Amino acid sequence: MDRGTEDVLGAVGPRLRALRRDRGITLADLAATTGVSESTLSRLESGQRRATLELLLPLARTYDVPLDDLVGAPRTGDPRIHLKPIKRHGMIFVPLSRRPGGMHAFKMIIPARPHPLEPTPQTHEGFEWLYVLNGRLRLVLGERDVTLPPGEAAEFDTSVPHWLGSADGGVVELLILFGLQGMRAHVRVGPDR
Repeated sequence: MDRGTEDVLGAVGPRLRALRRDRGITLADLAATTGVSESTLSRLESGQRRATLELLLPLARTYDVPLDDLVGAPRTGDPRIHLKPIKRHGMIFVPLSRRPGGMHAFKMIIPARPHPLEPTPQTHEGFEWLYVLNGRLRLVLGERDVTLPPGEAAEFDTSVPHWLGSADGGVVELLILFGLQGMRAHVRVGPDR
């Protein structure tokens, strides 16, 4: 094994220990979450056990970091993110996050139409926060029917019947944060004065 590979593998243990301590996780908690024994995790962190893919994958999932970050791999290739739009119900969703579980971020584009659509409210599990970037959004939420211009935001429980569309037939662009099981976006501001 060449010296460069040995150096990379030798740095994995201390990196794992620092990550676990920064997050305030005990070896026992980490073992319970990953299914890897405490002794194996301890030996991995101390450098007495060599990192393998079978050990690193559950750790990367638990810490919610790319595998490359665990091993300190140098960044290679094109740094640009190539987003893949999804077309659903006549609208375009551009995923802005790739995190499994938790909150998901999307840019949503509602195309222009010569005639505005009739609302067809739907329900599903989750909680949604949205912010209008461009256009005028029509939000039907239960019995409420509101129009949001650019710069306005709304949040709602998606178990309430809801529908999003263009208020005037023009293009609407918005950002959406969506979380399953009632996860909400929290807006934080500076300390009270």
